[in-house]
Amino acid sequence: MQAIDIVIESEVPRTFRTSSLESVFDCPIGKKQRLEWHVEIPSIKDEWSIGMIVGPSGSGKSTVMKKAYGDPIDWKWPADKALIDALAPDKEMTEVSAALGAVGLNTIPSWARPFHVLSNGEQFRAIIARHFLEDERDPIVIDEFTSVVDRQVAQIASNAVQKFIRKNNKRFVAVTCHYDIIEWLQPDWVLDMATGRVERPERRRRPAIEVTLARVPYSLWKTFAPYHYMSADLHKAAQCYAAFVHDRPVSFAALLPRPVSSGRDKGKAIHGVSRVVTLPDYQGLGLAFVLLDSLGGMFVNKGQRLNNYPAHPAFIEAHSKSDNWRQVKKSGSYSSKSMGGIGPSGGRPCGVYSYVGPKLDIVL
Repeated sequence: MQAIDIVIESEVPRTFRTSSLESVFDCPIGKKQRLEWHVEIPSIKDEWSIGMIVGPSGSGKSTVMKKAYGDPIDWKWPADKALIDALAPDKEMTEVSAALGAVGLNTIPSWARPFHVLSNGEQFRAIIARHFLEDERDPIVIDEFTSVVDRQVAQIASNAVQKFIRKNNKRFVAVTCHYDIIEWLQPDWVLDMATGRVERPERRRRPAIEVTLARVPYSLWKTFAPYHYMSADLHKAAQCYAAFVHDRPVSFAALLPRPVSSGRDKGKAIHGVSRVVTLPDYQGLGLAFVLLDSLGGMFVNKGQRLNNYPAHPAFIEAHSKSDNWRQVKKSGSYSSKSMGGIGPSGGRPCGVYSYVGPKLDIVL
């Protein structure tokens, strides 16, 4: 632990208004104003991964942060460059895309847009990704963490941050006025400026999110189409399903029949995933797999099969790590034109995975 002792004094200019404060509000102003903080905080020599400085506005969070860990970085973003070009130009594309995926910014069209036209939620995630890619300090410090996004986005992004930090053996300090992200960020320590004490909360699994699934009309596709990385087109014959959080559709999957005329699957009904999209604010929680695994279990229970054809590197990696999916064809091959892709003969480079997880007695 390191002791932080800060005293700030400022002269009070004697003007008509400052003098009026004493009489109008019955508040003695004096000749000087004094602010002071005396707290202890974990040092960079201690063993920890994630810290948090929290408290109401004006409680001294940023002042203590600067004293303990230095000034935060104020990133400048070029107005004439796509996000993917503005981030870490000296690093490989795979590393940049991995960082964006780690913070839940998986909407590929957004990568091609300048930072200033992104939504608040996307900008927030892009800033975090830039810290991951370019901030070489120990620890990484972000002031006003989650202050500009709604609370659902804040919680989901906090969960994504803590996973990345621990996976990559980095250290991170969040400075925020919001207490509602503690369970999601899972910090090793929390300095509450309201009390001046450091707490070490017990690490637990992040709070559960209640998800419901349903068959949905084709018309719902228009809500998700802008966020699909490939095309806004969707075959009219597609069967559409969605995952809901708090009655809001947040993840979408469209399936098309895949006839098999030969081989061991001859005559077997195979459903192929044509589109999978999760809304940007909910990316990073694995909701697409909640939906796909449930559909796969439902079809296997009927003696049928579900195949998926991911091309996004992060999506391919997630399939490869899942025990519920078996690789049928390595990525880099081209899927058929019937799946609505691009490339030679209308296909697209992708992997092919088949659901091999447990049967589920559900009907959607």
